[in-house]
Amino acid sequence: MKRKIISWVFLSLLAIFVVMQFFQIDKTLPSSNPSDDFLTLHPAPGELGALLKNACYDCHSNHTKYPWYSNIAPVSWWLNGHIEHGRGELNFSEFGTYAPEKAAHKLEECYEEIEHKHMPLKSYTWTHPEARLSATEQTALIEWFKDLYSKSH
Repeated sequence: MKRKIISWVFLSLLAIFVVMQFFQIDKTLPSSNPSDDFLTLHPAPGELGALLKNACYDCHSNHTKYPWYSNIAPVSWWLNGHIEHGRGELNFSEFGTYAPEKAAHKLEECYEEIEHKHMPLKSYTWTHPEARLSATEQTALIEWFKDLYSKSH
């Protein structure tokens, strides 16, 4: 009897998992004007542009590179939630459309989030080692964002 219950529970969970796969996320990348991109407006010195793209652009731009596991629900739903939230907070692809006050505030948030080690998210760096920032890289990004912020006032 116990074996039947375990089998029934396993088959039920498997069926639920299979049905979940029919509800895929929309991976269509929003269009944007390249002239509004943050790195077009503020060309990064040295390797800072690559650091920004590797550590931030997947969730904070319209240039998301979806990994293979974005095809597996419910992980895909969780991932999509992070991307939607990230773009809602800051979208580097649309930075040029921000009002000057909002753009300045976003620059301030950029260096504060890195200073407080809130960004990039630990859960993101687990699966994206290229997004891990060394202390030197963090300092370089923080100083660059602070410089841009001070020039925006």
